[in-house]
Amino acid sequence: MNEQSQQVLQQLFKAIETDQIKLPTLPEVALKIREAVEKDNQSATDIAILLSQDTSLSARLLQLANSPLYRARTEIDNLQMAVTRLGVRIVKDLIIMLAIKQAFKAHDKKIEKQFKKIWQTSVDVAAVCRVLAKAQNALDVEQAMLAGLIHNIGCLPIIELADKQPSLFGSEQNFKKITEDIQAKLGEKILAFWNFPQSLIDVAGNWNEFNRSHNADADYIDLVQAAILHTQHAPTNIPDDWSSIPAINKLGLDPSIRCLDKSIQIELEQTRNSLMQV
Repeated sequence: MNEQSQQVLQQLFKAIETDQIKLPTLPEVALKIREAVEKDNQSATDIAILLSQDTSLSARLLQLANSPLYRARTEIDNLQMAVTRLGVRIVKDLIIMLAIKQAFKAHDKKIEKQFKKIWQTSVDVAAVCRVLAKAQNALDVEQAMLAGLIHNIGCLPIIELADKQPSLFGSEQNFKKITEDIQAKLGEKILAFWNFPQSLIDVAGNWNEFNRSHNADADYIDLVQAAILHTQHAPTNIPDDWSSIPAINKLGLDPSIRCLDKSIQIELEQTRNSLMQV
């Protein structure tokens, strides 16, 4: 990290500490549902009652439950049915996903436009994560999708600061370089603030380290990196030979295959559409 990036990072931390820039927050109902599910003694009725306190999240959950993503045989038309059919743990992850989308909204139209671009990237990566996770017994499909959605969340406070103090960044090229340098630190800070599990905090902090190697089984960082490579958002400095990328090998993927199978493409499109529409 160069001196300018370090300076901007320090400025951002100071702005956050003094409330000049506020970290995005999750809705209270989403936090209550996460806490209730983690206590492991809540029924589907209990979760449905909690969820009913937020009409916006409730409506969007029903929309997602009836999307091609979950292929309900009959329409799910109430919260009790949604929680019973999907299960409380899946509902918890879906509610957190829906809540995260709210973090990508801004009052300023210029900032919101940039947030939407990042959200689109997040959705593209999340869709591939979901598909790839199905072949990995140790990785949860919903957690995989969540990992894709939050991997680049550290960009959000950088965009806000750039709008307030553009002189800190200088040129567009400098802005991109600084963002690459510091977004991981900020992503970790946001997810720690939200009390996310360490496995997802690590995703925000390490997803852009494509040379990362480890001895354990494939994890969500590997999954997000492989997903990024299979989208149009892959960094330009990635080597042509994917066999040298540890994440590809960890997941047992063929490094010569750059485009996912056509049948998978249909599922990817359904997932992207489902996430973009809620």
